[in-house]
Amino acid sequence: MAEIATIARPYAEALFQAAKADTATTAVWLDELAAVASNDQLRQFADSPKSSPAQVFDLIAGVLKSNLPEMGANFLRTVIDNGRIAALPEIAAQFRVLKNAQQGTFDAVVHSAFDLDSAALVDLSGVLEKRFGRKLNLQVELQPELIGGIRVVVGDEVFDTSIKARLEQMKIALTA
Repeated sequence: MAEIATIARPYAEALFQAAKADTATTAVWLDELAAVASNDQLRQFADSPKSSPAQVFDLIAGVLKSNLPEMGANFLRTVIDNGRIAALPEIAAQFRVLKNAQQGTFDAVVHSAFDLDSAALVDLSGVLEKRFGRKLNLQVELQPELIGGIRVVVGDEVFDTSIKARLEQMKIALTA
């Protein structure tokens, strides 16, 4: 995947420079584009010699939940014209890294066995920011197989308080 990362870097950096004033809004529509571009059928359609760039643009723009701003439409046309639709998810990831670096924040994925309400998420955010020593953007993903507790991933750091992890630790201790 290093090749995709290499291809995506200049696009992410150029978009970041163009959107310096409003990176939050840009991140929203870019993440939406990345989600659409991760569809295999869409990429097959885009790669087909029978599909014109205008048809690919119209299809992607039609699938999006909201209208693209002018900068987003121009960016998407550039990506389509250069045949880089497959790189959109990586472009979005690299853009997010640049945006987080500018704001001094980090993305954190909280894997939870159960839904977390907004009050619990605010409390958890405070605790995790103290634990990791940095400002975090939390994203919650449900994983019922954890049984209970949470598992937090921040970059390459993992904080696991799930019941599944504790059971596995007990299993290792008992079999050693």
